[in-house]
Order: sequence, then structure tokens, then C-alpha cells
Amino acid sequence: MKRGMFITVEGTDGSGKSTQIEMMKDYINNKGIDVVLTREPGGTTISEKIRSIILDPENTKMADMTELLLYAASRAQLVDEIIRPAIEQGKTVIADRFIDSSYVYQGFGRGMGIEIIETVNKTAVDGILPNLTLFFDISPEIALERRTKLSGPDRIEKEEMDFHMRVYKGYKKLASDNPQRIVTIDSNRGVEAIAADVRKIIDAVI
Repeated sequence: MKRGMFITVEGTDGSGKSTQIEMMKDYINNKGIDVVLTREPGGTTISEKIRSIILDPENTKMADMTELLLYAASRAQLVDEIIRPAIEQGKTVIADRFIDSSYVYQGFGRGMGIEIIETVNKTAVDGILPNLTLFFDISPEIALERRTKLSGPDRIEKEEMDFHMRVYKGYKKLASDNPQRIVTIDSNRGVEAIAADVRKIIDAVI
């Protein structure tokens, strides 16, 4: 059986990822391909419990290394329980965030550096890496304003804007360094204009 595709979607919360992911699912389904949607942190019963710890605004004393390891633990469970089995069954997996989020949020945002992120996550992902990553590019100020209008900010979203700017610059650098995998999409546009670009990219890889 042919292995399925693994597509990840990255960007600041409020960049329009969720809307586009649902539209991507429908578009790929219409091609006769089974699609599995998941998210990080979360996606399994165990990983969702880890998510609640990571994002709880009351956990203000969480050490940076604790945060990194919790994300990696959630990721390892998701890979083992959902992502790898689906890919091996020939399904297309679309994940709202994956390892690139750790690179930018812990590596750049927390200043931990790329090397430690790679070391910790090498075991967690166990060789499972995305075939394609879509980075929805929008300024952190606009994205966070959109996001916090919908609900109160979580622990990560409550960080100072300097942190979010470091994360954004991290995304830009990752995209620049990995043009063969990461495609940047301008999210400062309407839903349909963005979706049209996404469909072109999907057609090129599936």
C-alpha cells in the first residue's frame, strides 16, 4: 500500500489556520483520499491532557525545559497513536502544528536554540516528518488580536509581544531555510483568496 501524505500547518493562532484546514480536508476528500485531521499539542486522549497542562494560564512557573519536554511527549503520543498508523494506511494527515512549532516557540521564542529542539524531538517523532508545511504568514499583532477576541488568552498567548515577534521571525527563518518543504502563504487576505492558493499547492503534491 502506498504511504499517505503528511501535511502540517503552521502560524500564529489567529492566522486563519483552522478555517483553511477544514477547507483543505474537504478538497482532498473530494479527490477520493481519506483525510485525518489532528492538532498539537493534543490529538489523543493522553496528548489533550498534556495540552491542558501546557496552556493553563495558572502554570506561570513552568520551566522552559519542562515546556519543551511536555510538547515532545504530546507529540510522541500523537505520532504513535494517530499519525504513523494513518500514513501507513495511505491516508493524508493534516496536523495543526508539529515540530516546527517547537523550533519557533521554544527554540526562538524561549531562546533555547535549534540544537536542543532537534535532540529532544528526534526520538519523539521517530522518523515521521511532514512532506509539506504551509506557513500562514500574518503579523503577530493582528493574529493575536483576532485570536483573543474569540476567547481569553492561554498561557502562551499571554506572553509579551517581544516573545511573539521572536516566534514570528523564527517562522520566517525556517521558511527561508527550508523552501523545499515550507510554503509561505499571505494570510492578510480573504478566506477564498487564501484557499485558492492552498488548492494550487495541494494539486502540485497530491
